[in-house]
Amino acid sequence: MSEMHALDEDLLRRLTPAVLRVLVRRGADFAAAEDAVQDALIEAIRDWPDAPPRDAKGWLITVAWRKFLDGARSETARRHREDRIDAEPSPGPIAERDDTLWLFFLCAHPSLTPSSAVALTLRAVGGLTTRQIAEAYLVPEATMVQRISRAKRTVAGVRLDEPGSLGTVARTLYLIFNEGYSGEVDLVAEAIRLARLLAGAVDDPEVSGLLALMLLHHARRASRTAADGRLVPLAEQDRSLWDTSLIAEGVAILQAALVRDRLGEFQAQAAIAALHADARSTAETDWVQILQWYDELAALTENPVVLLNRAVAVGEADGPRAGLAALFELDDSLPRYAAVAAHLHEADGDRATAAQLYAEAARKASSLAERDHLTRQAARLNSEASPGRASPSGANGSG
Repeated sequence: MSEMHALDEDLLRRLTPAVLRVLVRRGADFAAAEDAVQDALIEAIRDWPDAPPRDAKGWLITVAWRKFLDGARSETARRHREDRIDAEPSPGPIAERDDTLWLFFLCAHPSLTPSSAVALTLRAVGGLTTRQIAEAYLVPEATMVQRISRAKRTVAGVRLDEPGSLGTVARTLYLIFNEGYSGEVDLVAEAIRLARLLAGAVDDPEVSGLLALMLLHHARRASRTAADGRLVPLAEQDRSLWDTSLIAEGVAILQAALVRDRLGEFQAQAAIAALHADARSTAETDWVQILQWYDELAALTENPVVLLNRAVAVGEADGPRAGLAALFELDDSLPRYAAVAAHLHEADGDRATAAQLYAEAARKASSLAERDHLTRQAARLNSEASPGRASPSGANGSG
């Protein structure tokens, strides 16, 4: 892909919300308008490299509106609505910021399932094609077509006369971020781009906390996997590979959010990530302060995974037996429970139990990379003839 073509695709994604909102304000229902905008985007990707328009937004609106009218005229049962739409005047200037925020709220409507909200957000706000979304989520394109169609039918009659839930929008973006990278679309980068759009559209410390959290995690991306694809635990990562500019940006955004004294779970998570990013080595990590932030986070959310991660922090701050005591208070069916138990038992010197638990955790792993990492941990302990100093990295995943 040429540099110009890549630039055009980025421009298309940024213009998508405004173009879609124009069609909706002219009277098109959301589902038909979204289809028309997607058709216009495909035409733009095909035609712009050879003949880029002077007014990209105007070109997209014109083509998308023509696509919509062509679709309306093809259905005689909707002829009366077509006549009404044709007679309507074009709207005045529309602020792109408002368009984006409106679409965020619509795509994260509470009537949608999380997977549908994610898919619709990537289509309507992100400007991705159905094929790109399907490839990113490793599902057949036909499956994604059905998922998006159901989502559009669900929100077809929704009117957003009142502000929607920022929390729902933020959680949708966080789901996208957590999907990582697959196919030709980097969902991590896309989630960060959309979080920047949202942070620019609203003045909310929790949205800023979400953006800071994404940046701080993304800063460590280059160190998370080895050349052969295996996971590298946080304690073993080459910290010289961490992106210090992203860390500095994330910390600055987080600090500005925290001083407003409206703490939320994303801000607390970002604070924990910032403490990890600030440490020059595992030994210099401020686990006491991390534990304090986990206590804050546990008070904000009922998520049991938070308590599981807190048990690791307790083990680091107060010793492995204290960590095990905190762990034993939790449900042992939690994802990664066995991995955390293995890490704490190893740190406490019980290597035989740790090896058994690593093997158990490997059998329950949700990904091949995680299973391989945990299997390696079990094999390492089983192969050691004599006990030694426990490794602090066993259960911490890829960091």
